[in-house]
Amino acid sequence: MTAVRQPAPSGMSIGSVLDRLRPDFPDVTISKIRFLEAEGLVSPERTPSGYRRFSVADCERLRYVLTAQRDQYLPLKVIKEQLEAIDRGAATVSAVDAPPRRPRALAVAPGEVSPEEFRTQREVRISREVIRERSGIDDKFLTELIRAGLVVPGPAGFFDENSVTLARTAKAMSEFGLEVRHLRAFKLAADREASLVAQIAGPVAKGRDAGARDRAEEMVRELAALSLTLHTCLVKSAVRGALDR
Repeated sequence: MTAVRQPAPSGMSIGSVLDRLRPDFPDVTISKIRFLEAEGLVSPERTPSGYRRFSVADCERLRYVLTAQRDQYLPLKVIKEQLEAIDRGAATVSAVDAPPRRPRALAVAPGEVSPEEFRTQREVRISREVIRERSGIDDKFLTELIRAGLVVPGPAGFFDENSVTLARTAKAMSEFGLEVRHLRAFKLAADREASLVAQIAGPVAKGRDAGARDRAEEMVRELAALSLTLHTCLVKSAVRGALDR
């Protein structure tokens, strides 16, 4: 439930606008408001000394933008087009004008990884014996993978399907002369990517409405897919001329 908004005088400072928006948008900052102004989404008046003075309409316009970003992940270009359409119709921008929340198709780079591949699968419990049998590795190799943090057992010591795939892939790479210690670089890169995704999706998950967690999980899947696509493209570009060096 959103906070009740009290009537505000015209000619508000940027700090006053921030105070009015933060109950509904905890992550909004003065820098964010200035950025939206620079992008032409809001145009507050300026005092002779150069200070911004926001009207109630300016504040509601910002609320519209932030709502569209939070609930629909709309790009600023699309939001700006919507606002321009409202302006042409002489409509007042208010919270009720904000676009309704609706399911959206996850973005996928053309011909690349689908975010659906990152949807959480049903939990399975695979023992050490089974993971060795299915991946074709011995116990020593599995122990090295676990110590390197590449394969991580659950609290009860069991593994999942992803662990089987990872162990099988590591074995295939070892046949080219790569040792487990060499694969640590891939693990560190994946951890950095996951940390970046968490920074982006974390604030969405902390939203006050009931669908915040679902939106955050959707965002994580989409960013993970795009990250993998980007990584693949970068590796392709990097190794294209490797034999000619």
